[in-house]
Amino acid sequence: MLPEKPFQYKMDYKVLVSTWNVGGLQPSDGLDLEDLLQTKETCYDIYVLGFQEIVPLNAKNIIGPERRSISLRWNTVISEALNKKYGEKKKRSSCEEYECLICKQMVGIMVSVWVRRELQKHFHHLSVSCVACGFLGFLGNKGSVSVRFFLHGTSICFVCCHLASGGKEGDEVYRNSDAIDIISRTNFPHISSTNLPQKIFDHDRIILLGDLNYRISLPEAQTRSLVERKEWNLLLEKDQLRYERAEGRVFADWEEGKISFHPTYKYYPNTDKYYCSIQGKKEKARAPAWCDRILWYGKGLKQSEYKRCELKLSDHRPVRGIFTVEVVAPSQSPSSPALSTTNFSSLMRSFFSSDGFERLDGHFEA
Repeated sequence: MLPEKPFQYKMDYKVLVSTWNVGGLQPSDGLDLEDLLQTKETCYDIYVLGFQEIVPLNAKNIIGPERRSISLRWNTVISEALNKKYGEKKKRSSCEEYECLICKQMVGIMVSVWVRRELQKHFHHLSVSCVACGFLGFLGNKGSVSVRFFLHGTSICFVCCHLASGGKEGDEVYRNSDAIDIISRTNFPHISSTNLPQKIFDHDRIILLGDLNYRISLPEAQTRSLVERKEWNLLLEKDQLRYERAEGRVFADWEEGKISFHPTYKYYPNTDKYYCSIQGKKEKARAPAWCDRILWYGKGLKQSEYKRCELKLSDHRPVRGIFTVEVVAPSQSPSSPALSTTNFSSLMRSFFSSDGFERLDGHFEA
């Protein structure tokens, strides 16, 4: 956190965080994101939307140039959903226009951050860091995209992950390894003459989201039976992520909200039916599991909701978390004036042009 100065006080902001593995499928025109974004119910200050597999994870997409057109298409759908009410002359007086603060893609992993337009002037020192830990330990089919910014005087870091897959006994070790690798290798650029946080744990507020791929350590038939009966507590006793955390092997000091929803993986797309292998066909078993998770670390974060959403595009259901984030903000005084919108835009243009960012279609893309 930046050193506290006179005329500072604490403020709370409402943040919606989501993660969704879209299975390499592009959004259709008019894709309804209402169940994910809750635009009819409320207007949040910040939306942090994480995606995995926005492109198919084949050799061409993993080794070749990034398909920026896909992330732009997702951002178009997001913008239409968030700003629909604004375009309808703001049926609720509290509804405001949202703009993309920053977007970053690495192969199939994407993070898109949207904020209320009037808040943009309070964000500064935006940065991104990508860690690839897929094939051969350095390709981007698995890994993380992290985004960082300061809101007023508080640094906030979001880490969007896609960890190693696999449903065999012992595969959780590879997921642990990916998570440890991401935390140790994530490094935000150093800017001379500043004391900005560079590592994940240097930040004041930290939220991690993604397809973490942890499974349930039970026979497939037993897992399916318990899911049908909604025996969440019995299933969670065998949840790999909870077990690995309890054993101190990964995410030991992180927090997660209460899970009281169906496993988010694996479905037949566009159905409510869990995937099941057909006898005689060479298909991998895919028992239901809570692959898609949201964790947080440290103080100043309070989660008020943790649930899955019923968008059926892919074989995963998205997961949403609602947070209240406490930040330190300067009061409006002559000695600590607010950053003007003009100065903010100038600062952003300078920052993004000097660190390899582009401004595309009215929003910043890394």
